[in-house]
Amino acid sequence: MMHALSALTPALTLKASETTHVPVVAPTAADGAFTLLWLIIALPLLGAAVLLLGGRYTDRFGHLLGTASAASSFVISLVLFVNLLGRDEDERQVSQHLYDWIDSGRLHIGMDLLYDPLSALFLLLITGVGSLIHVYSIGYMAHDPRRRRFFAYLNLFVAAMLMLVLAENYVGLFLGWEGVGLASYLLIGFWQHKPSAAAAAKKAFVINRVGDMGLSLAIFLMIVTFGTTSFTGVSELAGGATETTLNWIGVLLLVGACGKSAQVPLQAWLLDAMEGPTPVSALIHAATMVTAGVYLITRSNFVFELAPTAQTAVVIVATVTLLWGAIIGCAKDDIKKGLAGSTMSQIGYMMLGAGLGVAGYAFAIFHLLTHGFFKANMFLGAGSVMHAMDDDVDMRHYGALRTALPITFATFALGFLAIIGIPPFAGFWSKDKIIEVALTENPVVGICALLGAGITGFYMTRMMLMTFFTKKRWEKGVHPHESPLVMTIPLMVLAALSALGGLMLAGNWIVDWLSPVVGHAEHEEPPLPVLVLTLITIAVVAAGVALAWVLVGQRDVPRAAPADVSLATKAARADLYGDAINEGLVVNPGRATVRALTDGDRTLVDGLFMGATTVFAGTGELLRRLQNGYVRSYALGIVGGALLLVLTLVVVN
Repeated sequence: MMHALSALTPALTLKASETTHVPVVAPTAADGAFTLLWLIIALPLLGAAVLLLGGRYTDRFGHLLGTASAASSFVISLVLFVNLLGRDEDERQVSQHLYDWIDSGRLHIGMDLLYDPLSALFLLLITGVGSLIHVYSIGYMAHDPRRRRFFAYLNLFVAAMLMLVLAENYVGLFLGWEGVGLASYLLIGFWQHKPSAAAAAKKAFVINRVGDMGLSLAIFLMIVTFGTTSFTGVSELAGGATETTLNWIGVLLLVGACGKSAQVPLQAWLLDAMEGPTPVSALIHAATMVTAGVYLITRSNFVFELAPTAQTAVVIVATVTLLWGAIIGCAKDDIKKGLAGSTMSQIGYMMLGAGLGVAGYAFAIFHLLTHGFFKANMFLGAGSVMHAMDDDVDMRHYGALRTALPITFATFALGFLAIIGIPPFAGFWSKDKIIEVALTENPVVGICALLGAGITGFYMTRMMLMTFFTKKRWEKGVHPHESPLVMTIPLMVLAALSALGGLMLAGNWIVDWLSPVVGHAEHEEPPLPVLVLTLITIAVVAAGVALAWVLVGQRDVPRAAPADVSLATKAARADLYGDAINEGLVVNPGRATVRALTDGDRTLVDGLFMGATTVFAGTGELLRRLQNGYVRSYALGIVGGALLLVLTLVVVN
């Protein structure tokens, strides 16, 4: 695999960074307000425990307790963030030792937490957007008889994600990583009475286990190579490892990231995950699970900066995925699956930023944050539309909803403008910076990223037109109505963040904020002036918007998807045959292997043992007949034996 990646490297070689590998700064012990770090995880975890163990006695207030737990973690995260802002740059890494977790021979792993500029941003995103999703869920799940259990799972999900981003070492990260996998299984399959939901949960769980094997093998290799899994320890010792070892660690980390962040080839679970309640889709796709892979790559920058082949692999996977997801989004009529394809594509942009190295890490996280705002906004907006349309997800049954759902329309529109990158909305600042860096580092990759922006303009405009414009195509008896305030207030907050999130780039703040964690690169001049690149990007996006207006806005949208379509449309509808590829390359060969092993077990192993038992049984039956209990038979045997002995002696002599 390394040789195959190396063969592709010349075509995708990135410009050498002018920075050198700088180990992670050793964190200082937690003091003052930072001693509350553990509470950020403990509060939602405690909320989940109370709601699950309290049973029906907590039904009446379970949704309030779950929301309060997440909100309390947000308040603490905000307080700690303000405290971190007040510290000098070299003092913005704080650790908290809770207890010794693994102590075996030379291996010592503590249950330690790390709070630094990177984890601080993730805490605000997870708890902030997560709290808004909890509030929204109060209204969305109001009539669900298992609402209390739903909030318990939400709390568990948030706690696991917080553990993932606060861990000071890879083993602690893996604990949160697996917790997120468990919670996602419970939430995606929450409506387990639906076979499709149960199947989607299992699919997500199994595919993520493949990625988890990659991450676990990377951790084992770190233990063997460095004798530690601490971020600080691995960073300090990475310079002494061979490039081959670091490349293997990097590729294995990438496999783990592909599972959680739904990157090709482990992307097939993401669209099926839409079977869960809409708040779950918003939580998984915006603020938590799918961002975990981007966090892993960025946190492990000290590995990838010394592993060029692994870094190239990240760029290849990201580039393929951002186009793959965008193409899928062009053909989906299910509003949630259209947004899911969009998520796959946008995570691809983040992974691309991370794969571009020091020049792109900060912009990858920047886009991760802005995406958390506008994608949560649009997923919850889609839930509001479904709430108005009797849970119908087919956009072909929508149309002209802008007047019936004015708040949902206005907030969704702000998210739309943000994701396609119209200035001055959030997505313009974050995604355009990734495209700019990609064009600077490698023109081929940059052009692919630019093409993805144009496709994004097409499929998102198509979604807006089919949902809020064009003619009414409502089912009989459907009377669209605006959602209650408990659902629309989170939409308003997220819409505001979608509009204003770009302010994080003001004065290059986010780049300077993250530089203690990911390093700082000398500014590279792009191939064209920045203003020209910006105008080109806007023009490409505008072309996608115009194409959608011509193909969708100027034509009647049929209530049923036409069967006579191009091969490209059929492929996009079938998720570019991701499931078929998995069936052909993994599932069917796996089944054949298991079947062959089973048949071999039955014929060879069972035959050997059963044949041996048959021989012994026959021998036993023969000997049993000799032991008949008659004295005369035994006497005859003794006489016969004596005669045989005498004859033998005579013959021998």
